[in-house]
Amino acid sequence: MSPRRTAGDCRRLGGEVVRRPPADTVRACLADPDHAGSSRVLGRRGGGGDPALTASRLIGVEKGYFHGEGIAAASGRLVDEQASIDITADWGGGLVASVDGMRFAVPVRSLYAHLSPLYFGVGKRSRGATWLNVVSDKVMGLGGLVVPGTLRDSLYILDAIHRLDATEQPEVVVTDTGCYSDLVYGLFAMCGYQFAPRHADISDTQLWWIDTAMLEGGLTTGTRATNGWGDFNSLGLRRVLIPAIVQHWDDMARVAGSLSTNQVRAYDLIKMMTADGRLTGLGNAFAHYGRIFKSLHLLQVLHVEDYRRMIGAQLNVGESRHTLARRVFFGNLGRLVRGYERGMEDQVGALGLGINAIVWWNSLYIDADVKRLEAGELGIKGGEVTPEIRARLSPLLFEHINFHGFYPFNRPELSGGLRELRDPNAGSDEEE
Repeated sequence: MSPRRTAGDCRRLGGEVVRRPPADTVRACLADPDHAGSSRVLGRRGGGGDPALTASRLIGVEKGYFHGEGIAAASGRLVDEQASIDITADWGGGLVASVDGMRFAVPVRSLYAHLSPLYFGVGKRSRGATWLNVVSDKVMGLGGLVVPGTLRDSLYILDAIHRLDATEQPEVVVTDTGCYSDLVYGLFAMCGYQFAPRHADISDTQLWWIDTAMLEGGLTTGTRATNGWGDFNSLGLRRVLIPAIVQHWDDMARVAGSLSTNQVRAYDLIKMMTADGRLTGLGNAFAHYGRIFKSLHLLQVLHVEDYRRMIGAQLNVGESRHTLARRVFFGNLGRLVRGYERGMEDQVGALGLGINAIVWWNSLYIDADVKRLEAGELGIKGGEVTPEIRARLSPLLFEHINFHGFYPFNRPELSGGLRELRDPNAGSDEEE
């Protein structure tokens, strides 16, 4: 996929069948995902005489193409194209994703902004919202949603998973401490996902076991030495209530179908099943079902080192992506200035699209650099790049990106190829 083809494919910003905006205009809008205004693109002479960069054209493209559905389609296109780059196979298979929240201050009146002195300070305008975003192991953003204030991520995390922009869905969902409960484990399992949160203190976490005798209305009896569980008896295991799961199984399947088809929000279901601080019958069935998968997850964490490393590495990818997002989102002091939910989602959606564009671009040139190094074009002995080294290369670098100032958009003559790669043996422009 060439840069020129990418500019042409940005017509997807408006949906499947739309007017095709000029490529330079789309590039101008893509350069401003922080909604800082078009003045940084226009310059002092209103686009330098280019009709595609006049104020009226930029405003028209922004209003006509930069909405939630168009941004999601364009972002999904970038995700699919980045997955076809060879180097990304060393970063992951696209089946693991992490979900984490990024906090933004909201200086305007809004129902979606709540108080939080810890994140937004103290004062009349100390309100904010959370962008709960999903990041794949290929370092691309898959989507997300706006959460009012700083509510627990566990209430919204499944909603974020069911609103992804990409066509390929993850199978393992990684989260940080505080994003889990037995009920959430059960909902994820019923929807076909492996929930893999990082527990703060595993030693205090209760493990559970399945007593198959419950299916016949009895309990497994016998001494600790003869029940067949061996060393597991020292863990203080408790029984999963299989009859509760069997009794509500049909309703649990209906709930999973409703969640997968976006007929109901997971947030509303969790609030309903935990009303007054007590689990309902259906909520109790989901909790016991989730305890099976929680125990399996914890046993993997305890005994499989690669599994633990995978969780930690994926969470680090999300945090690194947030660092890049803070650098990109500098307009309006990095605050969400839209007071309604749709406006906030447009802002963070454009931010996610801009970051995905940076990650795709970096992935493209990292792959070209690695292939050039392996081909021996740089004159370096032992230029073979091992899979371990390739797996640690990050497309989240941003030293070469100009975040501030004015943005000239001069289309280079690339003939469908890449820019000329820099010779590492030559001195940099700064040194000269």
